[in-house]
Amino acid sequence: MEKLKDLLNQMTLEEKAKLCSGQDFWNTNAIERLGIPSIMMTDGPHGIRKQAGNADHLGINKSIPSTCFPTAAGVACSWDKDLINKLGAAIGEEAQAEGVSIVLGPGANIKRSPLCGRNFEYFSEDPYLSSKLATSFIKGVQSQGVGTSLKHFAVNNQEYKRMSIDAKVDERTLREIYLASFENAVKEGKPWSVMAAYNKVNGAFCSENKKLLTDILKDEWGFDGLVVTDWGGVNELDDGIKAGLELEMPTSNGLGEKKIIEAVRTGKLSIEKLDQTVERILRIIFKAVENKQENTSYSIKEHHKIAREVASESMVLLKNEDQILPIDTGKSITVIGAFAKNPRFQGGGSSHINPTKVDDIFEEIQSFASSTKLLYAEGYSLDNDEVNDQLIKEATEMAKETEIAVIFAGLPDRYESEGFDRKHIRMPENHRVLIEEVAKVQSNIVVVLSNGAPIEMPWLDKVKAVLEGYLGGQALGGAIADLLFGHANPSGKLAETFPEKLIHNPSYLYFPGDGETVEYHEGVFVGYRHYDTRDVEPLFPFGYGLSYTNFEYSDIQISKKEIEDTDFLTVTVRVKNTGSRDGKEVVQLYVKDIESTIPRPEKELKGFEKVFLHVGEEKVVTFQLEKRAFAYYNAKLKDWHVESGAFDILIGSSSRKILQRESVYVHSTKVIQKVLTRHSTFGELMEHPIGGKIMKAMQSQAGQQYDDDHGLGAGMQEMILGTTLHNACVMSNGVFTEEMLDGILQAVNSSK
Repeated sequence: MEKLKDLLNQMTLEEKAKLCSGQDFWNTNAIERLGIPSIMMTDGPHGIRKQAGNADHLGINKSIPSTCFPTAAGVACSWDKDLINKLGAAIGEEAQAEGVSIVLGPGANIKRSPLCGRNFEYFSEDPYLSSKLATSFIKGVQSQGVGTSLKHFAVNNQEYKRMSIDAKVDERTLREIYLASFENAVKEGKPWSVMAAYNKVNGAFCSENKKLLTDILKDEWGFDGLVVTDWGGVNELDDGIKAGLELEMPTSNGLGEKKIIEAVRTGKLSIEKLDQTVERILRIIFKAVENKQENTSYSIKEHHKIAREVASESMVLLKNEDQILPIDTGKSITVIGAFAKNPRFQGGGSSHINPTKVDDIFEEIQSFASSTKLLYAEGYSLDNDEVNDQLIKEATEMAKETEIAVIFAGLPDRYESEGFDRKHIRMPENHRVLIEEVAKVQSNIVVVLSNGAPIEMPWLDKVKAVLEGYLGGQALGGAIADLLFGHANPSGKLAETFPEKLIHNPSYLYFPGDGETVEYHEGVFVGYRHYDTRDVEPLFPFGYGLSYTNFEYSDIQISKKEIEDTDFLTVTVRVKNTGSRDGKEVVQLYVKDIESTIPRPEKELKGFEKVFLHVGEEKVVTFQLEKRAFAYYNAKLKDWHVESGAFDILIGSSSRKILQRESVYVHSTKVIQKVLTRHSTFGELMEHPIGGKIMKAMQSQAGQQYDDDHGLGAGMQEMILGTTLHNACVMSNGVFTEEMLDGILQAVNSSK
């Protein structure tokens, strides 16, 4: 710390301003006379994208070879914190070997709509799951002495007008959904940096948003790293620094520096604030220098094996009718689809990796089924969506000759990428028609999907099995073969809901806005919170995924039947493998507020564990719940609040398959005193402990019975309960005066 202070004292205003902007596309500025070095950042949510030549942010120019791991959309379906930590460590190892100090990732933005073109880079629709997985990734990368840049902070949920759109989000929704996805990752993961998003949030650009960058991120969450812009995402650098930004990337060729210097000289920006900014930058630069390891390398072969393991753990078995999978190696197979030989294994844009190698899916299948009849048909063109009758005919003719057809389909590169959103969630027409035509001649069809986000499946009832492969990275071919032939047991669970139709998505009416603003009118009801609460049947629910074995849940136990919201609650459940194969199960814990005074989701994920069980083995899975598991964000209190009452503890294998339940009564340690006014209703007055007694006394004096059996009819009672107190004064012909009302309000509101 003293060293940093000493450097600050020696720096000129111009040097301080220079340090707040990039040297070039990927490197920070150096101050050679003071021995302040430059450090390098690169893209890297699922692999290192270090460009050797001309730099760009859209993945256009080639980068050096590195391991391409599965993208976050798939990785999240592993629900495996240890595995994601291992993946992060491998990426950190490659970053060290390439002299990269900070990896730009992970992406923790919420999947508000399945249309977002960058959803393949994000983990989940659920903030709890997203934040836990992001934390594991951060810890993995940083265990290698390489920093991360958690992105894109915040409310970056679409590509349309992403550099200027103003996301209008109410405070409760912001806290419970969009910021919650980052919060745990910041507090527990402790990333070296956080990347501010391009967009505005409630009127202010994220790079100039003091509420986000200073009030919440730094002051409330305790973030002590540096805030960097998304590339080219600065609006006014001096305003950004004033709000809590530290570093503009890439270089603005001196423009940002000039603005800082001018702002300091005119008094718009204090030198004290600039010094705080520069000190944070220096701290990370020297942290990177201290952690740099010379002459490091990594095993390309070993990292490819890790990529295969991650892909295998992440793929989701969506359907397996008649246990058609795993395939008996003695059966004859027709492999159909151009993806089988030219796989789609990653997304487009800034995260585009130059892989060290790419598995040929057909060759990997061939290695398992070498002694059987194995045919291949292209099925469709990768260049367009047009149905090619000749390719379809070849595919159907071959499918007739074998016992099983395995069709590879999904979304080509042109369908989803950074920079644009999808217009629909349909597959290309030639993929859909291929599946439907083959189904006319072959009853045993397995569909393997390659896509970065949900798709509609109008052909679902025509096939026997569906394996969701997402964008499985360079080793997807081996992973798919492992799963198809039973060398691995599927254990992935969906980290997002697959809607039956796009119109069922809660953001459908509001996405992507009018070009200036986008309104988040669905509030906290994002993803399964919407589908479960409003009882909208999805195609596949959040948390869903099949296995080649079976699991039995039993004996849920909670440590206490009543707790205060400051207590911890321990929940245990027994899970047993009752099938014939070893396997892994993702045990999911949801919490339901049984009776709430505010709209709350039917249930919310508050815990999960992935457990491995041998055949016949049983394990006890333990969860610890604290206040946030039961709380909602109260915007008036500006804090998380638990309403006293009963809560269901729900444990299951998906959000729609709850297998064990218990209930606990939680006592709030903060009682919100409701202030009644002249415009409160009689119903609200009667709900108040003092107000209810006053009402009974008044009715008794009037000779009326409070009991419904002897009083007014139910309809009249409802009308009275909904009448405001002031209106009663006006309509009572002087029987109930304003003086009487004021006396009641004073008695009620002064009571403790």
